[in-house]
Amino acid sequence: MLHEVLLALLGFTGDFVLDSSSPVAVRRRPAHPEAGGGSEDGDVGPASFRLAPDLTFLQPSERSAIERLISLGFYYRELNRFATESRDLSWIQSSIDVSPPHADKTMKGKVRKGSAYRRAIANGIAEILSVYRSAVLQVEQNLLSDPLPILATVTHGLNKFEVLLPPLYELVMEVEQKDIKGGQLLNLLHKRCHCGVPELQSCIQRLLWHGHQVMFNQLTSWMVYGILQDQYNEFFIRRQEDRDGENESSQVDVVDKSTQKSAKDTSLTSWHTGFHVSLDMLPEYIHMRVAESILFAGKAIRVLRNPSPGATLQESMNQSQNLKGSYRMQNSTPGSGALKELPNYPNISAEELLPQVEADKIDAMLKELKHSSEFHKRLFESAVSSIRTMAANHLWQLVVVRADLNGHLKALKDYFLLAKGDFFQCFLEESRQLMRLPPRQSTAEADLMVPFQLAALKTIGEEDKYFARVSLRMPLFGIKASTSQKDLQKSSTSELSTQGKATSELALDGWDSIALEYSVDWPLQLFFTPDVVSKYRKVFQYLIRLKRTQMELEKSWAAVMQQDHADFSDYCKDRKTGSATQLRRQRTKPLWRVREHMAFLIRNLQFYIQVDVIESQWNVLQAHVQDSHDFTELVSFHQEYLSALISQSFLDIGSVSRILDSIMKLCLQFCWSIEQYENSTNMFEIDHITEEFNKKSNSLYTILRSSRLAGSQRAPFLRQFLMRLNYNSFFETTARGVMNSGRLRPSTAGAQL
Repeated sequence: MLHEVLLALLGFTGDFVLDSSSPVAVRRRPAHPEAGGGSEDGDVGPASFRLAPDLTFLQPSERSAIERLISLGFYYRELNRFATESRDLSWIQSSIDVSPPHADKTMKGKVRKGSAYRRAIANGIAEILSVYRSAVLQVEQNLLSDPLPILATVTHGLNKFEVLLPPLYELVMEVEQKDIKGGQLLNLLHKRCHCGVPELQSCIQRLLWHGHQVMFNQLTSWMVYGILQDQYNEFFIRRQEDRDGENESSQVDVVDKSTQKSAKDTSLTSWHTGFHVSLDMLPEYIHMRVAESILFAGKAIRVLRNPSPGATLQESMNQSQNLKGSYRMQNSTPGSGALKELPNYPNISAEELLPQVEADKIDAMLKELKHSSEFHKRLFESAVSSIRTMAANHLWQLVVVRADLNGHLKALKDYFLLAKGDFFQCFLEESRQLMRLPPRQSTAEADLMVPFQLAALKTIGEEDKYFARVSLRMPLFGIKASTSQKDLQKSSTSELSTQGKATSELALDGWDSIALEYSVDWPLQLFFTPDVVSKYRKVFQYLIRLKRTQMELEKSWAAVMQQDHADFSDYCKDRKTGSATQLRRQRTKPLWRVREHMAFLIRNLQFYIQVDVIESQWNVLQAHVQDSHDFTELVSFHQEYLSALISQSFLDIGSVSRILDSIMKLCLQFCWSIEQYENSTNMFEIDHITEEFNKKSNSLYTILRSSRLAGSQRAPFLRQFLMRLNYNSFFETTARGVMNSGRLRPSTAGAQL
């Protein structure tokens, strides 16, 4: 009988010990409860080993003790089955049903996918079962050496496993029924570690250690080599499968694209949107901040170990030998695919970007954590932080030092933020006559290229190696926008009454959509993302409109003064017939004052943006660039720089930006209207424009001086701007409604200004 019990303890049933789930056990089950006494024992589950009901020589107490003992054999068999199936790699490729016999009905017939974490846990369970087998063997030896073998010997030898195998069996059943794997399995083990049984806690900690071995292997592959080793989608770093699918489909549509460009696009996609943190597989004891650091470190290592896209810097270098004028004319052609005047960087090897010594340091830190008997959260977070800092420093070296980040930042400031004022002044003067005509959608961009290139030849020196990266673009412009000087004059009355309905209706004219593009190559594309370039473009379009408005006001003053000098000369020559000329001179004097009022506001606004906003924020950014040696810090500082430019220029406040658009539109309408001020119709339009300008300028001052803006920290130099505007209390007086007509009287305006 004891030998039957020993065999049952190792999972083998027979005539004495039956499997309660087998058909034989069901047939031999007694018809009445009193015939057998094992069914009432709560320790024996519905699926377990039972003694045969026809063993009448056993007392009820003996039957209960033996059945409680042989239930360990059932747990051993199920745990051994799980370990065998999970460790056997052949079933992973099989399409047959490998569901456990006691699995949920919903799991029946399903093909279970492989799991590296489950296989690691199976290895830990196999270790525990080997200890159990050794204990059974020791019990057998004790029974053979004892002249009077008793059941107590068996119970004493296996007593400690009664608190180990049942919880492990429950754990395995939960894993199989819910198909738990990866980080979810680590979470489950971590929760089960918190128990009051030291032996069970040690066993589950050992299982968790085996699971962490897989995680550390994946971390090593990701953070040392930049390779995502995750065959069964169990790691908390995942590929963007949906985006990969989109990229594959788009590659089918553009078969004619070059292989090199596809490789570069893939590299950019891999950096920006190629990987993400999967919250489903992220263990709860690993903070999201730490997971994002792991994500960044792996992506950085991928960039440093695969610098192949840098080979694109070698293209078209022979074109840089062309003459200055012909070179720019060729490379500024819309849609030109030629690479522009790029520095001839030598091929960079991965060893230069990430020395093997540094990679060995990262590997050593992860191995130290891997070989530790317990998972120490603080040590893990400290190691991840060190690795992230190391990767960020090397990425900083690549982007800032090798790729000359500061030079490109200066170029973006020169051209997108109009720091090269002489170039844009020349461009606007050269294109002034062109912009008075409606833009043609088919040739508008090509038409602008001529004044753009002429301005470059006059103002840009050969030493400016960044200008070749700048190109002018004319995206599709709105049909609703006024498209010429004549259109603006015809629609001035109707449009002024409906201003503020939509931003597109407030456009200055059809040339409002002028934009710049900046050619950025690897690795600067990691820093200058499309979103960053779009923010620069948004600020540029605002600044170029402001500068164009200022130029038109200056040109109109010059034109009016030239006419005034001619009229005064005619009046001096013939005083008898010069009454009409004198009358016209008297009528134009109020217009000069209105123009000065407009120019005063535009000049101060331009000075505020260029000096108080752009220059001050640029100095802050330069200080950060000089002090920081971390790539992610630089990205953060640059984002703050752009956000400050947009917020302090009021581009993110709809009410203010709409008023500014209206003011610039009114200024242009005024400039184009005073050229034909002789007829009464134009005088009526000018009066109406003047009245609307006063309303808009007063509204602008009222909003800007509110406590919400002037009293906040979003625009620290706003008070200086308001002080310049209201240095003689004119704006404050008119805003309070002292001038009840709401219309700027020319004489009063001239006296105040």
